[in-house]
Amino acid sequence: MKEEQVILVNEKDEPIGLMGKLEAHEKGLLHRAFSVFILNERNELLLQQRAAEKYHSPLLWANSCCSHQRDGESNIQAGQRRLEEEMGFSVPLKEVFSFIYKAPFDNGLTEHEFDHVMIGYFDGEPVINLEEVAAWKWMTIEAVREDMERNPEVYTAWFKIIFAQFYPYLEALKK
Repeated sequence: MKEEQVILVNEKDEPIGLMGKLEAHEKGLLHRAFSVFILNERNELLLQQRAAEKYHSPLLWANSCCSHQRDGESNIQAGQRRLEEEMGFSVPLKEVFSFIYKAPFDNGLTEHEFDHVMIGYFDGEPVINLEEVAAWKWMTIEAVREDMERNPEVYTAWFKIIFAQFYPYLEALKK
């Protein structure tokens, strides 16, 4: 199976080439990514626990889904594709902001991403892909924030960074 390619970008999110996902993470090169946050009617956030077989951050909790756009795919198309692949459902998504972050891992890999953050709404039960996701749960936004402070080691590095950026937006939704 051919390795998935990521879209290398500059700091303006302009594509500058393609590279294998693992090589881009080994070299810590800036590439396009997305993060999806799914909320329900009770304003709870859908979290996923990464599968044990993931090559980094196995069994850590993260946002509803995240991944990388494919060449020629819009941010929204990518988010909907991956949400269906990982969580077994599709909903309309809205991009709310984007930003650059860098997160090194203990295994020598680095996430250096121009991340497009999206939001969607869903009130059902996910049908998870066990190759990607070990478990899921709904948590209130405040409970996620409090648990992240008490137990930061159970969350992915990128989720902690993105949640800090997204928290003010989520708080504004509650009003």
